[in-house]
Amino acid sequence: MPARRFVAVCGVAAALLGGPPAASAQRVTNGRVEPAAVTGPLAREIAALASRTSDPFWVGYTMPVVAGDRIMCCFSSGRVSGVAFTSDREAACTGCSLEPGDSRPDAAAAPATGPVRLEGATEFLVLARVSGGTVEKIRTFSADCPLDAGGRTVYWLTGVTPAASLAWLADFARDGDKRAGPAIGAIGLTAGPDADQALDRLVAAGQPDKVRERAAFWLGEARGRHGFDTLRRLLATDTSDDVRRRAVFALSRSDQPETIDALIGLARSDRSPRVRGEALFWLAQQAGKRAVGPISDAIANDPDTAVKKRAVFALSQLPKDEGVPLLIEVARSNRNPAVRKQAMFWLGQSKDPRALKFFEEILRK
Repeated sequence: MPARRFVAVCGVAAALLGGPPAASAQRVTNGRVEPAAVTGPLAREIAALASRTSDPFWVGYTMPVVAGDRIMCCFSSGRVSGVAFTSDREAACTGCSLEPGDSRPDAAAAPATGPVRLEGATEFLVLARVSGGTVEKIRTFSADCPLDAGGRTVYWLTGVTPAASLAWLADFARDGDKRAGPAIGAIGLTAGPDADQALDRLVAAGQPDKVRERAAFWLGEARGRHGFDTLRRLLATDTSDDVRRRAVFALSRSDQPETIDALIGLARSDRSPRVRGEALFWLAQQAGKRAVGPISDAIANDPDTAVKKRAVFALSQLPKDEGVPLLIEVARSNRNPAVRKQAMFWLGQSKDPRALKFFEEILRK
């Protein structure tokens, strides 16, 4: 499997790694940070804070994060900065603005300082913007990402347990509005078996398809063995081909050693042509030379022409030294005219000299 865990050049801010509220304030600029102890359900505590003011404000707290280098900040390396995971080792961690406005790196909070982190963080930040008593948006950041509060008050919550956070986030995850994606992402990033179970509930039959698809992504992306096993069960038993097709992508994100074998199995024998085609595509993206056999088998033997055409497209996604000769062979000798036509189309898109030579041969005949 290709490396997918992201690393960036970004200083460590011990202030946000579980320290007291006063230490958290060192990473928030252009705003007032006030500590707030949580003793009950998170929704009730936030409602109590909202009753104090009519102005919008932010609440923030730390949660334990799943293992891996998961950098969520705003970066600059000669491009527009934005909140992202990053694999750019030359990127500078410039910080993020919580409020809308100038998103240039120099408009965000001051860059982090201190020693460079050699291992992944143990916590991440969950922040929510509250206006008129309503949570308007949810955002997640690395624990060492500097934040510009845009002149707003930030209530830094202490005593938030993973169980309380997950229960609060789940309410937004099920709503299906613009807060659902960030809420499910925050659940997916939270370490521990309670988060596994929360995602299992969100991916279960009966939830809206969009919610299930987002939960499936995080099961593959961040939940290790548990996520892999849950996705395998879903792919084997679920009745929704739409959800199962999306779950193939989620499965391809898993870091488990059996992932490629699982994708090969789906490509060869799943009951749904759409799922087989999706598995072929992600094999081409993830499996390297191991993808060639299953893709070629599908072109030769799959009973569905749509899957054969999808397999031809998968060939076009392989490195050219592997894909182009196979496309030429399909275009030259496959008995299905729709498949040959598809192979010729992708050969034309490749602009490879070998493809041009092949076309010249055909034109001379």
